[in-house]
Amino acid sequence: MTRHFNRTMTAALSVTTVLLSGCMVGPKYVKPVTPTFQAPDAYKEADPNWKPATPADAALRGDWWTLFGNPELNDLEAKVDVQNQTLKVYEARFREARDQIGVNNASRFPTLASSPYVQGVRTSAGRPNANAASLNNGVADILLPLTLSYEVDLWGRIRRTVNLAKEEAQASAADLQTARLSIQSELAIDYFELRSADAQIKLLGDTVKDYQEALRITTNRFQGGVSAESDVFQAKTQLQQAIVQESDSAVQRSRYEHAIAVLIGQPPNSFSMGVAPLAAPPPAIPPSLPSQLLERRPDIAAAERRTAEANERIGIARAAFFPSLNFNVSGGLEFGSLLTNFFNASNLAYAIGPTLSQTWFDAGRRAAISDQTYALFDENSANYKQTTLSAFQQVEDNLAALRILQQEADQQRQATEAAQGAQRIFNNRYVGGIDTYLQVVTAQNTALANERNDIDIMRRRMDASVLLIKALGGGWTTAQLPKF
Repeated sequence: MTRHFNRTMTAALSVTTVLLSGCMVGPKYVKPVTPTFQAPDAYKEADPNWKPATPADAALRGDWWTLFGNPELNDLEAKVDVQNQTLKVYEARFREARDQIGVNNASRFPTLASSPYVQGVRTSAGRPNANAASLNNGVADILLPLTLSYEVDLWGRIRRTVNLAKEEAQASAADLQTARLSIQSELAIDYFELRSADAQIKLLGDTVKDYQEALRITTNRFQGGVSAESDVFQAKTQLQQAIVQESDSAVQRSRYEHAIAVLIGQPPNSFSMGVAPLAAPPPAIPPSLPSQLLERRPDIAAAERRTAEANERIGIARAAFFPSLNFNVSGGLEFGSLLTNFFNASNLAYAIGPTLSQTWFDAGRRAAISDQTYALFDENSANYKQTTLSAFQQVEDNLAALRILQQEADQQRQATEAAQGAQRIFNNRYVGGIDTYLQVVTAQNTALANERNDIDIMRRRMDASVLLIKALGGGWTTAQLPKF
């Protein structure tokens, strides 16, 4: 008898466990297949001579901007996390998504509530058809109830809502990192743009001084009867053009300074930066392997997590086709006076019982919702694949830009040296009375244009370096996603 009782209880407990845990309807999530490569030279634009090394001084880490070796940039980047308001928006969204896990998880447990009730009722003798036997001087109805409700997660709907919230929280965490990386990159680009403007202003300031001296010499030659008055006007034109260009560079500088102020959360009118012309070349940044790119880009991680989230929605929609089981218990004490013994067993009232509900007809509503979830999964899956492809493109673009700009910088340096040599020769020939001042002006314009292009190519190389780091995820990995 004892063995039979134990077997019966074991079977009953097993059935209860199955009912309480339920099963999970809907497809199991499989990460969509994306283009990936394993060979170290899979990047078309990668340097074939580059080999991984340990330790890798140029490897991307969390504070990727330190690769540029600029203390001022380091200080500015450190302020982004603390003061940037856009980043605070994404951080708040992540906290909202994280708290939603608790909201959804609460549905896995019973809900216990109470709503005490006190009411006094007196029947009026003046009401129509009043029954004298039922008249009273007032009665009290006091109720101290407790209610308990619980939905059995038979088909995994509740568990999938919890998983969905976890995946959305992870996606929001990746969104936060994407925003952080974007703002950090924008700050670095604005910084190098500003320093490039400083270099342009310095070059144009030196040019203005040279042109002022050329105007003085030309004026003296005109007054001495050696040169024509047209030479003086040409010298003045050159000088004023250089001054205008210097002023225009100052306008550009102020814009980048204001942009940096906003990025670090400061009012532009209270922020200023000293002059420091761009001079240092960009650092060497070896790219990660393409297969690692899927782990290095937070936007790719966010897209993948939202694909998993869409898969959970399919399961939730499928669970709506099956019955739902709810347990409801309500009970309490009801009595007419606090002076009575309200703990008396006769005052106890209760109701208990399960409820099994099933929708038989809804004019295709559940089917349409189910179809929507499949379409959403396809949309998110395609978005994940497209984000991956765009990431590879961005890496290739900036690898190509850095390679070509390096060649262009060497070519431009030779062109600048040649233009400066021609300017010296034409200036000497003009002073010697061999050439006209028009040839000097042409040589000056050519030299200045080449010198400015030198600075501009340096700026573009710095920008491409920052964009390559951004395309590689800035050193972030999916291992940094929060675990829930």
